[in-house]
Amino acid sequence: MAKTDLDRFDRKLLQIVQQENDLTADILAERVGLSASAVLRRLKRLRQDGVILANVAVVDPVRVGKPAFFIVALEIERERPELIGRLRQWMTAEECIQEIFYVTGTADFILVVTAPDIEAYDAFMSRLVAENPNVRRFTTNVALGVAKRSLAIPIALDD
Repeated sequence: MAKTDLDRFDRKLLQIVQQENDLTADILAERVGLSASAVLRRLKRLRQDGVILANVAVVDPVRVGKPAFFIVALEIERERPELIGRLRQWMTAEECIQEIFYVTGTADFILVVTAPDIEAYDAFMSRLVAENPNVRRFTTNVALGVAKRSLAIPIALDD
């Protein structure tokens, strides 16, 4: 996918909406130095072009039952495109998998998984291995605490 040409206004808008997604067009306009209608047009274009993928709320895990976080290094048997595609599709459909990274090194994928407890995580991983015969092995790190959670991408104002 080609890089989208972004000017200084687009970059500033992206910086702001990654931190404060619920600001009005008037407030955004004031912060970036454009009219509210220009801001709305730019945000619409950024969404249509796939620069902005989603508008989400970051939820405090403690206030919703304190799920556990697991960082999983997953190794596969064969790197055939159709097998990797099936595994990706399966993982993408799983709600408890927050992030999937296809990586270099000893692991093939790094997953961020949430579960209410160890037992639920163990049941999920048993199902993952049973339903995906191309999975060779996995190792798990349990997050003892979360110091930072963010999906924000650093964006320089100038190219």
